[in-house]
Amino acid sequence: MLSVLIVEDEPAIADTLIYALRTENFAVTHVATGGEALAHFDRHAPDFVVLDIGLPDFTGFDVCRTIRQTSQVPILFLTARSSEIDQVLGLELGADDYVTKPFSPRAVVARVRAILRRGGAVEKEESSELLAHCEETMMIHCCGQALDLTAHEYKILAILLKQPGRVFTREQLLEQAWDDPGSAMDRTIDAHIKTLRAKLREASEEAAETIQTRRGLGYALVF
Repeated sequence: MLSVLIVEDEPAIADTLIYALRTENFAVTHVATGGEALAHFDRHAPDFVVLDIGLPDFTGFDVCRTIRQTSQVPILFLTARSSEIDQVLGLELGADDYVTKPFSPRAVVARVRAILRRGGAVEKEESSELLAHCEETMMIHCCGQALDLTAHEYKILAILLKQPGRVFTREQLLEQAWDDPGSAMDRTIDAHIKTLRAKLREASEEAAETIQTRRGLGYALVF
């Protein structure tokens, strides 16, 4: 079981993160100050640090700077600040990612897993490919589990999987996934995306977060 240290002085935010991470089988420790964080880090060397910037004693930047003197443990910043300079500073200090409040706890867990997976730290039983597509059998697996998809759900997900990160408009998805695009409406895509997310969520909360809505544009698959 991988360990996560949460450094957050707002109890409500900390509680939601603790619950979300423990639900995903992480061992979680919570502290509310930078001093406590550094003391815990020296004694226990957690596998991951979720670090608020606005702490009552030190800033999260100070804590990150101190940790980076001795460790390359993954660090995810939490902050109410959204300015570009704060994001750049955090990343330059060695943070692996940056989340602005308010946020979805599930999205934070997905980012934690993604960062750990990139670093090779995810436990073996959790490291099976998040989404795998076999074109020959026309099957898509999520974390090793075959997804029970309708023909249109399969086609939409397969299109998104071919070009991760690319934003597809509703019109583009209709043209590629329907034999007769004129027989369906744009909102048909929205309905299929909703059911796709629900089916992905049954296999993995992280996978459900990979299909992202780009308001006014369309949908993209983002790992």
